[in-house]
Amino acid sequence: MAKYLLLKHYRGAPAPANDVPMDQWTPEEISAHVRYMNDFAARLEETGEFVDGQALAPEGTWVRYDGAGRPPVTDGPFAETKDLIAGWMVIDVDSHERAVELAGELSAAPGAGGKPIHEWLELRPFLAASPTVTDCPHR
Repeated sequence: MAKYLLLKHYRGAPAPANDVPMDQWTPEEISAHVRYMNDFAARLEETGEFVDGQALAPEGTWVRYDGAGRPPVTDGPFAETKDLIAGWMVIDVDSHERAVELAGELSAAPGAGGKPIHEWLELRPFLAASPTVTDCPHR
């Protein structure tokens, strides 16, 4: 089994086909979307493929270490950031093909008018092993 992270973006990804922002949806449309997500997760729990998932608020704060004995530096929130994460789900599946299949299905969650969003999801595999120093792009 291999673990994958499915990332939902508020913005920064290519525009979905049903591109009406959630803050413009009716309460019924929001409920239908959340129900779809919960039903999807419940089905994957039954197959043993669901690990965890959460929706995230659009606000956030950047935090950085600022040296020994000094408090962390904070800044933000940055509403204009291109990669603001709306939520995430971790799945544990037998293959990359299965991960792509599930991401495609999750992309069909309903949005405005009850029609599928066709949103883009970022699919990221977990590292199978820790990278070596030469593999790390920050060195």
